Amino acid sequence: MPTEKMTRPKEIIEFCLKPLGLDTSSAAYELAYARLEHVIKTYQKEILREKKPITVDFSQMRTITINEDAHGHD
Repeated sequence: MPTEKMTRPKEIIEFCLKPLGLDTSSAAYELAYARLEHVIKTYQKEILREKKPITVDFSQMRTITINEDAHGHD
């Protein structure tokens, strides 16, 4: 987990998608990235409108292990 707080959508999205090990040039990755970027920017716009800017702090978030074998992805 990073020790500093993230504020930029690109940082947040890349951090969240990195554990999946996806091909960053694939259409699926690009679509997921675009959707996440839209959501984050929309939320940030609303937060700023309310004059309550926030950052995302992943340091307090529990880590999870993705068990691909459980889903048949050997």
